[in-house]
Amino acid sequence: MCGRLDQNHTAVEYVAAMHWPHANPIFGSQAAPSFNAAPGTYRPLMRVVDDQLVIEDLFWGYRAAWAAGKVPIAINARLEKLGNRYWSPLLKAGRAIVPAAGWYEWTGEKGKKQPWHVHLKTREPLFMAAIAAFGPFREHAAESGFVIVTADAEGGMVDVHDRRPVVLSAQDAALWLDPALPSEQAGKQVGRAGNEGAHLAAQLELGLD
Repeated sequence: MCGRLDQNHTAVEYVAAMHWPHANPIFGSQAAPSFNAAPGTYRPLMRVVDDQLVIEDLFWGYRAAWAAGKVPIAINARLEKLGNRYWSPLLKAGRAIVPAAGWYEWTGEKGKKQPWHVHLKTREPLFMAAIAAFGPFREHAAESGFVIVTADAEGGMVDVHDRRPVVLSAQDAALWLDPALPSEQAGKQVGRAGNEGAHLAAQLELGLD
């Protein structure tokens, strides 16, 4: 997990939900809203550049150039492994937020899987911690892509999947994006239990495949 996103809002709506305190956000996203966004496509995500909030499209999936042929393209990164050699450069310079209305999980046997739509009880946009390789387009799109940060599932998600995206409040999302926040502190911040509090509790509903 997370292997499919519901990003049915516009970039303008996601930025408005962030309540960004600084003026003049930059809208560089051209991706159409999607109820069923898949890895391997270009999806909107947020980052901060020179104190400005930027929302732009990036390839969902990442593999370092030196890892080609050695490891598969990843779409998620485990929170507990962000400090290792593979992910730490992205944690230091590529913190981002993937805004969404929710995401999908599946349960059951192969061929008879049941889709579930996971979202906030309020139905407001949620903000997933992500890390990315920003920069010019490289030989393979995955070399300049993003992954969603995941943690152990708690509070009722275990029956659906043992891991879930790290979902942040708008305030904590802004902190995660702050370039002045050291990567070590950012990792601790995103792992705080308070970031998965009652105000972010997700409910499960039947989703559409």
